Amino acid sequence: METFTQIAAAITIGLGAIGPALSIGMIGSKGSEAIGRNPEASSKVQTGMILAIAFAEAIAIYALVVALIILFV
Repeated sequence: METFTQIAAAITIGLGAIGPALSIGMIGSKGSEAIGRNPEASSKVQTGMILAIAFAEAIAIYALVVALIILFV
């Protein structure tokens, strides 16, 4: 039974990290593109990028919490 919980926790964090990883990559790509097109707006773009990256990373943290709950409860 312990093996199944370890596998479930690994799948949970593995799948839970795919979405945030892709979204952070897309945010960084589009943010760099926006700054390249309009360098004067870099401070506003950077602020929005950092906020969006933090929200996307929160989803990965939720997946980590669920994986830890599966593993230890």
